[in-house]
Amino acid sequence: MFNKGQLAGLMKQAQAMQENLKKAQDELAHVEVTGEAGNGLVKITMTCKHLVKRVVIDPSLMKDDAEMLEDLITTAFNDAAKKAEDTSEAKMGKLTAGLPGGMKLPF
Repeated sequence: MFNKGQLAGLMKQAQAMQENLKKAQDELAHVEVTGEAGNGLVKITMTCKHLVKRVVIDPSLMKDDAEMLEDLITTAFNDAAKKAEDTSEAKMGKLTAGLPGGMKLPF
């Protein structure tokens, strides 16, 4: 099936791809996305590794009931988490696009 030279080349390519994937994952730790709720009244900024960096709440919401504010924070967080996942999948998908049969690294 493979001779030693072909297998060595394949292993070298796999190692390079694994290094590229690690680099991309490290970069995603610094990419920030912002989720919003209530037409921007609540904003949550997080990294693509789901580390929340900022929460911004419009002062007008401080006068309203706590339950509504809690719902808006939850919605904004979930929006930011979805954007982080989508961004991560897009970046990682570019690196794994050529893998046969949905193969995943590391092997």
